[in-house]
Amino acid sequence: MSKEMEFFIFLLEQYAFARNSSADVVLKKWDEAGITDTIYNMYEMYHTEYLENAYNDIDKLLESARTR
Repeated sequence: MSKEMEFFIFLLEQYAFARNSSADVVLKKWDEAGITDTIYNMYEMYHTEYLENAYNDIDKLLESARTR
């Protein structure tokens, strides 16, 4: 498994926990919003900062997807 995939899974699980949800529910929301690949591809930025910053960015991506 690549380091990017390992981090993506970690981020998914931690985000779900922080949002009082489960990984499968969160992944479904990300997929429906069309942002899963974007989040995965943000590895270089997300893995070097506080997870809360990544969470906030993901929340903004979700909000932006809702307003399209």
